[in-house]
Amino acid sequence: MTHIANDVLISNQGMTGLSVVLGASGGLGRSLVEALHQQGARIRAVSRNRPGWANTLPAMEWVKADVANHDGAIRACAGATSVFHAAQPPYGEWPALFPAMTAAVIEGAAAAGAKLIMVDNLYMYGPTGSKLHESLPRAATGPKGTSRTKMEDQLLAAHRSGKLRVAIGRLSDYYGPNGPGTAVSALVLDRAVAGKAMQWPGVSNAPHTLHFLPDAARGLIVLANSDDADGKVWHLPSSPPITGSQFMDLVNTNLNAPVKAKTISALMMKIGGVFSKEAKETVEILYQWTEPFVVDSSAFTKTFGMLTTTPHDQAIRLTLESMNNAISNPTNNHESE
Repeated sequence: MTHIANDVLISNQGMTGLSVVLGASGGLGRSLVEALHQQGARIRAVSRNRPGWANTLPAMEWVKADVANHDGAIRACAGATSVFHAAQPPYGEWPALFPAMTAAVIEGAAAAGAKLIMVDNLYMYGPTGSKLHESLPRAATGPKGTSRTKMEDQLLAAHRSGKLRVAIGRLSDYYGPNGPGTAVSALVLDRAVAGKAMQWPGVSNAPHTLHFLPDAARGLIVLANSDDADGKVWHLPSSPPITGSQFMDLVNTNLNAPVKAKTISALMMKIGGVFSKEAKETVEILYQWTEPFVVDSSAFTKTFGMLTTTPHDQAIRLTLESMNNAISNPTNNHESE
């Protein structure tokens, strides 16, 4: 049986079982939990520490587990119908730790007989000079990009072998309520809320696909609930690409007191990498910010139907409202043991 939800044809079957969200304390993990809750799903949220906002969803099961190890992944996934893999190690440790974590998650989901939905990004393609679509070569040469390619190979090999069902959903740089840590959040939104000048990396006149977290979560749930998604990579739908200048203008229209909008050149970012570990970690993917970076999600739309996405002006307003609310009510956003 099927029904129409958010303009997309979705199977009811996935909503009858237990949906497990790994990495639930992160921005995308939390968005997945909230989207699943809105659809009436049974949810188990998994993280290494209990997020304070878990208290706002008393019907949700929460499990403390480190899914980077076999026993933690088995325990986290037990009894699941669908497992959303939104967990990740620290950004600088992806090459060393991420493939091993994903291998453990594969074992955990397979032991439960669950379908595994991998939350992925776009690093594996490397510089392309064209729209990003799923059939592009995996041409990345940097350590983070090649680690993403390795995980794709792990996941699809497990699917082909019959070990478990797998679907991979990819998104670009994202922002949204409860989504800290990304370039857009750290350099633009956080600074704007603090009354500081916004800093767009690279060039501010190139179109860039940005995903709004709640939209991405709904797209991932579509993949969980459709057999047609199995064994494939999918680019998740988003609102149309936007330039840095346009994005920062929209931020300013939602501030009580507008702030300055600046651009950090690629050269300055490279120089910053000499002095800052955080800046150094971004050098590998500078090309994403110095040329058009546009995601083609037409395969998703052709297969599953139109997913309604949130216009950037509305998404920015909702994000800023959430950020201001977090400042007023910090206990709902902190993790606790």
